[in-house]
Amino acid sequence: MLFHTSRALRRAMPTCARVVPRYLFSEIPKAEGQSEDELQRTASLYVHWPYCLRRCSYCNFNKYISRSSSDNIMTECLQKEAQTLLQLSQVSCITSVFFGGGTPSLAHPSTFAAVLESISQHAHIHHNAEVTLEVNPTPLGRSKLEDFYHAGVNRFSVGVQTLNDDDLVVLLRDHSSHDALRTIEEASRLCPGRVSVDLMFGRPGQTVRSWDTELREVLQICDDHLSLYQLTVERGTQLFKQVQRGEVTVPEEEVTAEMYQRARAVLHQHNFQQYEVSNFARHNAVSHHNLSYWKGRQYIGVGPGAHGRFVPLGEGGVCREARTQTLEPEVWMCEVQKMGHGTRRRIQLCQRELIEEVLVMGMRMTKGITHKHWQRFSPHVNLHHIFGSSPDVQDLQQSGKLILDERGLRCSYEGLALLDSILPTLLLETERIYTPKQKDNNSFYNAR
Repeated sequence: MLFHTSRALRRAMPTCARVVPRYLFSEIPKAEGQSEDELQRTASLYVHWPYCLRRCSYCNFNKYISRSSSDNIMTECLQKEAQTLLQLSQVSCITSVFFGGGTPSLAHPSTFAAVLESISQHAHIHHNAEVTLEVNPTPLGRSKLEDFYHAGVNRFSVGVQTLNDDDLVVLLRDHSSHDALRTIEEASRLCPGRVSVDLMFGRPGQTVRSWDTELREVLQICDDHLSLYQLTVERGTQLFKQVQRGEVTVPEEEVTAEMYQRARAVLHQHNFQQYEVSNFARHNAVSHHNLSYWKGRQYIGVGPGAHGRFVPLGEGGVCREARTQTLEPEVWMCEVQKMGHGTRRRIQLCQRELIEEVLVMGMRMTKGITHKHWQRFSPHVNLHHIFGSSPDVQDLQQSGKLILDERGLRCSYEGLALLDSILPTLLLETERIYTPKQKDNNSFYNAR
């Protein structure tokens, strides 16, 4: 089953009065009907704030204990790297911005205003562009929400994880269920229709019944977006050690599978539509930033350990690159100060690798991959040609897990919960078509 995704990730701007920074009023062309050149000139942008107050028991993300003395330097470096990579990409239009971490809500609100201002000096930001901030629902995080809002943030992603206070202690979260409820309430007041709640299932000692009760409690106070993630016990984490020592036990796979199906049913009853493996929305309050990932669009990653996918037109590039920034904040800041960016690794994606990414990301969506979308990346080989005659793919269709028709390629309702087991079959077919005889068009090299 496929639940343990990265965090990653609305209908209208808030109606309450606010002072909106001037850079949020640059008009840009709509995504529909864009030419290939226009698509290369647009991107979403992710900004990574790496600091946390402490590490949660299950976490293996790229994060570090906060050092407030470095905050100003970090902000300046985020601005500088954003400008450098925008110039390198020659992107003229930013469709969304996502501030993740780490715990970005630890940063001063002026950090986000400064980064957005730097972006606006090199690219247009649509007047209604989605600007998301991940928020830890502590009293401190809640107290800064309005300042974040006035700094340019118009969507909040609240890391609730659970409303069970005992579980919050086990997970080493630094908030209570009461804190979470108050944070959701305040965020929804500021950005109605633009607040997402993260929930985690498969926690130690959790049952299907307790999960059902918790979901219904959240639905009484949440806004219009929910992200559900299965807890993954990652090697090297404190939780992994606790499980190894037998101090805690996590539910069996059959139980977590039932939890997932129960969540899908309960959310459907409350008018939430599933639009991706882990994401549900009502009133069309989808995460536009995350959709840009799943639709294979360009994105620029700024900050320690951030990832990006874009064509470096500014240095004459013609192929999309997979880029990774230096992980360690101190080293990354030194590199940005010296060179303008902290790109540690660049991989020029060949056609097969690009197609594989489009396939893996696109199949996460309930709508799957349309023929028109596929043609953007594979103009000479269509979906029917690749998958239509495959016996293994035909078996998936006949078993009701996969659909290939005039709309495109997608999982059925039942198949989406089994995506992990479906993707290897699809990837084998793409490899058969796209693997070149010689692999000299895939270059790997360090940035320096």
